[in-house]
Amino acid sequence: MIVSEFERALLTRYPKADAEGWDHVGLSVGDPAAEITGVACALDATEANVRRAQEAGANVLLTHHPIYIKAPEAFCPADSARPQCSAALYEAARCGVSIISLHTNLDRSHEARVCLSKLLGAAPVSSLEHVDDPEATGLGALATLNDSCTLRDLATRAVTAFGSDPRVWGEADHPCRTVAILGGSLGDFGELAIAAGADVVVTGETGYHVAQDLALRGLPVILLGHDRSEEPFVDILMNSAVDAGVDPSHAIKILNPCQWWTVTKGENL
Repeated sequence: MIVSEFERALLTRYPKADAEGWDHVGLSVGDPAAEITGVACALDATEANVRRAQEAGANVLLTHHPIYIKAPEAFCPADSARPQCSAALYEAARCGVSIISLHTNLDRSHEARVCLSKLLGAAPVSSLEHVDDPEATGLGALATLNDSCTLRDLATRAVTAFGSDPRVWGEADHPCRTVAILGGSLGDFGELAIAAGADVVVTGETGYHVAQDLALRGLPVILLGHDRSEEPFVDILMNSAVDAGVDPSHAIKILNPCQWWTVTKGENL
């Protein structure tokens, strides 16, 4: 299989038409005619992950987050004066590693909806974008917990499911049954969650005033961290690569350790 065939198979499954207009999905750098030796799957298209892919014998790096939304002015070796995507693109071209990304088109997929719901012990009902059309693709998930629980219990469940140290807004004993879930940034989807009758929203990140406003209006918020909320999508990328025809032994998963850390009050560093 060559890179262009692989990209075509992926975009058939996750159409560009499902991506946001501002997004950059598909092939960012690389030779479309190159024969694939291996595919490394990761959350982010960083310089370090380009090197990890090459070291693992993979000449394709398949990521969720695109290498850039807006292209940098130049592709150059790492330099603190330039965005990191400049160095990542330079390194990818230098090493002969093609980078393909599936971002908001994957976010809108049924696979993403099912993945996030199952991790919280819930059954997906619909997307948040199209609550009246369960079969339609769309951002986010509206899901029903298999067992009702309190906000505290759901946050504790998220710790294990996402490897996160979540921040929680809301009363600890608030009852939860219907969950709105959105990987990455919440944006204005809190309004859709309220309109859909959700008891709680679980997401990667949002601003202080948004979280405060939603909690005061009766919708608690669990913030997992942007990276933790979407790390499970790397497994979707792996499955998609194999389904597209990549030998499972040549599909490599690059783990992304939590990029945030916290300090407990009184802890000595």
